[in-house]
Formats: sequence, structure tokens, C-alpha cells
Amino acid sequence: MAAACVKNELNLPIRLMFQDEARFGRMSDPRACWAPAPQRPVVNLALIREFRYEYAAISPWDGCLDFMTTEKMNTENMSIFLEQVSKAHENEFIVMVLDGASSHKCKDLIIPKNVSLVLLPPYSPELNPAEQIWNVLRRDYFANRVFDSLDAATEQAEYGLSQMAANKSAMQRLANWPWISAILKA
Repeated sequence: MAAACVKNELNLPIRLMFQDEARFGRMSDPRACWAPAPQRPVVNLALIREFRYEYAAISPWDGCLDFMTTEKMNTENMSIFLEQVSKAHENEFIVMVLDGASSHKCKDLIIPKNVSLVLLPPYSPELNPAEQIWNVLRRDYFANRVFDSLDAATEQAEYGLSQMAANKSAMQRLANWPWISAILKA
């Protein structure tokens, strides 16, 4: 992680979270699938370029997952998401680890008092367990599906994220990598 000086002036318990965003929409995601022999599986394909963005932050220590859907990925929506996470964990100081997207480091970004941002090194998505959220969502909720509307695709993304958020132990297993759990012990 990039060197950072995190100041918990509020003296609250610390919650470590990793944040990322991804777009989901009507562009289908064909994947290998099973069919009884000798049949061949038939998978529909959609090439409609309509998307919405999902913001998510995961706490690897307890598997807590916060998420939000937006029309655009920009500084204003990042500020709204940070405020949402801040309110959801108002009695904790959140150390939010994220990539260096321009909306994460813009001077107009509004960072709540109980949140501190730590930027990952450039081009290092392998260090961010929040990236795994999108792999699970695409595999389990979007693979081989075609949606009639952008709203239907958005509902599917929100359904998948809410199902994932409800399974805190699975989210903890997904995100609490050995080097992250070592931070807790330090």
C-alpha cells in the first residue's frame, strides 16, 4: 500500500475497508456452462451498451459489504458513497483503501471526518480484495443472462450485492487475505 499517515483524531475503533467500483448493464457475459450430452448449451448474447455503476466497500475483518448504484462514476458520486459508508459506520474510524482513480483524489472530493483514504500503488488491482466482489457478482448473477432493460440489469446487480452482503462469512473469506489479517494482529 502507498505510505499514508492515518490520523484518527476522533479516537474511534478502526474499520479497515477496501473500495472499488464497476459497471454492470446489458452487455451479456457468456461463460462455459453444462448441458446433458449430446445436447449443446444455447446461450443468448446481448451487445447493448447500457451501463450503471456499482460502488462497493468491503471490510475484510468482519465481511461487512456496503454498496451503492449510480448513473455515473465521478467525484460527486464518490463523495455520496463515502458519506453513505460513513453514516453506516458512524461509531468507527474508516480506513478506506482504494485505487488511484481520478474521482478518488480530486480536490472536490468530500471526505467525511471519520474516513481516511489510502491509495494503492498504480496498476495494482491484485492488492484490492474489493475487485473480487465483481468476479463473484459476474459469475453468480450475470453469467449467461440477457436483460430486457437496464433497470432489470440494475435490479440483478443490487440483488446479487444484497445477497452477498447478507453472507458476511463468505465475504470475509473472499476478502480477508493473509496479509490483511496480519494487519489486525499487528
